[in-house]
Amino acid sequence: MPAHKQQLVFTIKDKCRVCYTCVRECPVKAIKIVNGQAEVIDKRCIGCGNCVKVCIQEAKVFLKATDQVFELLKSDKKTIAIIAPSFPAEFDEIKDYKTLVGMMRQLGFDYVSEVSFGADLVARKYAHILTHPKDEGFISSDCPAIVFYVEHYSPDLVPYLAPIASPMVAMTRVVKKKYGDDIKVVFIGPCIAKKAESNEVDEVLTFRELREMFIAANISYKDASPSDFDPPLAGKGAIFPISRGLLQTTDVPENIYEGNVIVADGRVDFREAIKEFENGLIRSNNLELLCCEGCIMGPGTSRNGKRFARRTMVSKYVKDKLKAINNTEWQKEIETYKDIDLTQGFMAADRRIPDPTWAEINEVLKTLGKFSEKDHLNCGACGYDSCDEHAIAIIKGLAEEEMCLPYAIEKLHKYIKDLAISNEKLASAQLALKQSEKLAHMGQLSAGIAHELNNPLGIITMYSNILKDECKPDDPIKQDLDLIVEQTDRCKKIVSGLLNFARKNQLNYSEIDIFKLFERSKQSVICPANVQINLISNLKNNMAMVDSDQLIQVVTNLFKNAIEAMPKGGNLDVNLSDKEDEIIISIVDSGTGIAAENMEKIFTPFFTTKGIGKGTGLGLPIIYGIIKMHKGRIDVTSNDNPDKGKTGTTFKITLPRYKTE
Repeated sequence: MPAHKQQLVFTIKDKCRVCYTCVRECPVKAIKIVNGQAEVIDKRCIGCGNCVKVCIQEAKVFLKATDQVFELLKSDKKTIAIIAPSFPAEFDEIKDYKTLVGMMRQLGFDYVSEVSFGADLVARKYAHILTHPKDEGFISSDCPAIVFYVEHYSPDLVPYLAPIASPMVAMTRVVKKKYGDDIKVVFIGPCIAKKAESNEVDEVLTFRELREMFIAANISYKDASPSDFDPPLAGKGAIFPISRGLLQTTDVPENIYEGNVIVADGRVDFREAIKEFENGLIRSNNLELLCCEGCIMGPGTSRNGKRFARRTMVSKYVKDKLKAINNTEWQKEIETYKDIDLTQGFMAADRRIPDPTWAEINEVLKTLGKFSEKDHLNCGACGYDSCDEHAIAIIKGLAEEEMCLPYAIEKLHKYIKDLAISNEKLASAQLALKQSEKLAHMGQLSAGIAHELNNPLGIITMYSNILKDECKPDDPIKQDLDLIVEQTDRCKKIVSGLLNFARKNQLNYSEIDIFKLFERSKQSVICPANVQINLISNLKNNMAMVDSDQLIQVVTNLFKNAIEAMPKGGNLDVNLSDKEDEIIISIVDSGTGIAAENMEKIFTPFFTTKGIGKGTGLGLPIIYGIIKMHKGRIDVTSNDNPDKGKTGTTFKITLPRYKTE
């Protein structure tokens, strides 16, 4: 049995839709998933063609030999087509097999013969084994995919393969004896694995390829001249391609082999039979195995064929054939070729990948979110029968984690959640950027106004004081001048606030204990009895470089605002935490909250929700300016609607621990 000369099955990546059907149907898991694409691993492939049959996207294709056969037919070399006995199941539209033979001769074949005669010869060899049983049984070797499976995946069973050539190889040896070794042999059948079975055959076509050649050569059964097969003509071997066909061809009485022969076909049953044979459970039995559900359903046949209808067509062909056969002539042909060498040798070529340890499997299962048996759904969506098998395939490099549907869905949900969070953060960042741009423009305006007002206010204050000094103590004008000086000082404070907001003042950095600063600020604020201030420190390092006076101004203003927002009392929680280079301050009140429509305006100069005369609207803008001067960040969240949860406002301030330029 030669190794594969060429790769038999390929993937057209553009057509692969990541359904994992091919993985599920491959009996040896010769499909590797790479970035979601199913690739055939040639060294593991047994050429069964299951992946070709089940891929409705036609992403799996097999090696074609139509061009090579056309070249062979154009040459001056004599060429014979030997066609598999399953052909009646394929060409159901052709009512007379002689028409098909005529079409093949029209293609250019010099001779056309049936492989069924080779099956007749092979059946005699199997009959001898069945009538001379040994202590241990055999495994039939007529299906090349089964032989490849045993050689590569159950190599210890190679000695149990029946040392008998397949009908194709037997017929090849027959026609070479009849026509000479120079004749070129083209096998035509339903199987892809046949393309790699034997070097004795020059080319192998599937039935689908033969149809393509008819179309390319413009040959129709309607115009073909009927012709019979070239001898030797077949007998009962035409029944070979259906399940139990080998046994029926042997003519051994059923009572001899009944209970001694196990028949299994299809990717699941043949593997189970080999496994039980390997384990010694059925070692005394003989196995008749087919990788497909009979050759009539091979991957080289047309799609959508009905199994039992095809079986009926083959059976009808055999019945008609046996009615018309010249038994004397057939027996004569059998005698002519009875001494032909029908032996076949096989060689173990272990391609199994060692299984990983349970610890390795369990580690992969955990990454898939399978921590206990109840997490093992064994749904088969990944193409593997169990979660354990999928994990093993991942370790062997044959599968990917994303093939697990529950895992992929959970991961998708996480992506959606992360995306929603990212969108929320992006929206928040866009809002903050918009606010920062607006505040920056207002800062420039405020700085300009403050600069322009400082000089005239200074002059007003100076001349008012001069006039006050010149006035007599009882002069009524002095009261007016006092009012002018008082209001001018108030204007200067407002201007000072504008400068702070515009960040035009200088900071006086010093290293201070942040916790002690907050303790002092807490003590300096008048706190009503119904308000509780809770100072909580999770600081690992209390020290930071800040302007203590300005930071105290920030803290006391926020404390006062929070207390005013809790007229009925409540809690003011101050949480201090840090990172290596940052101080994080969180001031949380349980007050009335800030209305959503006001959130964008709270740092705008002169905006206030307090009554007339109760505030200038510069408190929060000044705080904003001081934090920005420290190269820090201030964020605000608030809820004023009890229906949405607990009301209150949170100011989160992040300051660099050290002075930054």
